[in-house]
Amino acid sequence: MIQPTGSLAVLFADVSSSTKMYDVLGNAEAQATIERCLAIARRACEECGGRIVKSIGDEIMAAFPAADAAAQAAIEIQLRVSAQRTSRGTPITMHVGFHFGPAIENAGDVFGDSVNVASRLAGFAAGGQIFTSSQTAEELSLALKKRTRDQDAQTLRGKEQDIRVFELIWQESEDELTMMTPRSAPAATPATVTLRHGTRDIELGAAKSVLTMGRDQQNDVVIADRKASRLHAKIERRRDKFVLIDHSSNGTYVTLEGEAEIILRREEWVLRGRGSMSFGHAYADDPGEVLAFSCSE
Repeated sequence: MIQPTGSLAVLFADVSSSTKMYDVLGNAEAQATIERCLAIARRACEECGGRIVKSIGDEIMAAFPAADAAAQAAIEIQLRVSAQRTSRGTPITMHVGFHFGPAIENAGDVFGDSVNVASRLAGFAAGGQIFTSSQTAEELSLALKKRTRDQDAQTLRGKEQDIRVFELIWQESEDELTMMTPRSAPAATPATVTLRHGTRDIELGAAKSVLTMGRDQQNDVVIADRKASRLHAKIERRRDKFVLIDHSSNGTYVTLEGEAEIILRREEWVLRGRGSMSFGHAYADDPGEVLAFSCSE
C-alpha cells in the first residue's frame, strides 16, 4: 500500500571508480572491497537514525526523518571510508548526495522527486564529496550549515529550473576546512538562448532550462512537418551551455551563420552563435518551418 510519508531526507552513497576497481583488482577482490565500503556506509546510516532502503550494485539508498540526520550520516560515511585502502594501498572514496523533501513509501521502497534529486546530486559529486541542495542546506542546523559551501547552479534532467548545489565539508581539521573554502569570485551570469518559431519567441535560461520539439502536441514546440518525429529533439541547459539533443529518425539539420549545414542523427551538439534548425530535412528542401536561435553569455 502506498503511504504518503510527508518529507524525508533521501541519501545515495556510491563507491567511486568501481569499474576501474574490477579491472585492477579482479572480480572477486573488487566485489569484496565494494561490499566492505557499502557495509561501512550502511552502518553509518543506521547509527544516525536512517533506514537502508536498498543496495544497487555499488551504491546504497537510505531514508532519514530529518536533513540533519542525513548530513551526519554522510559525514560519517566519508570519515570512515577515507581510512580504507585496497590491497594495493590505493585510497577508496565514495561520493554522496542527499536531499530533503516530499516522498512516498510503498512496500519498503521510497519514491518521489526527492529520490531523483538525491540521486542526481550523488552523480554530480566527485569521490570524497558530499552534495546537497540549497533547499536542504536551509533545513540544516546552524553548525552543519556552516560546513556548506555554494557550488553554483546545476541543470537536472527532467527539471525546468536549475537546482543550486551545496557541498557539505566533512573534514574535521581547520587546515582541511581552510583548503576547502568557497571561491570568492561571483557566480557567472547564467547563459541564455533566444529561440523563434514562427511568430513565437522563447527564452531558455535559469528559469526554463529544457525545451522539447516534435510532432507530438505535448512538446514545447510542435513541429507540423511530417518528416519530423513525434519526439524529435530537445535543447537542454548544462551549466553555461545549451545542448541540442537529436532523438529523431530523419535527423536535425543545423545551420550557423556563415557556416555549412550540419546533420545530427541521434547525436548531441552545443549551440553557439546564431543560426537555425530544420527538422527531418535540409533547410534548402523546405525553408517553411524552422527554429531560429541566438545564444548569449
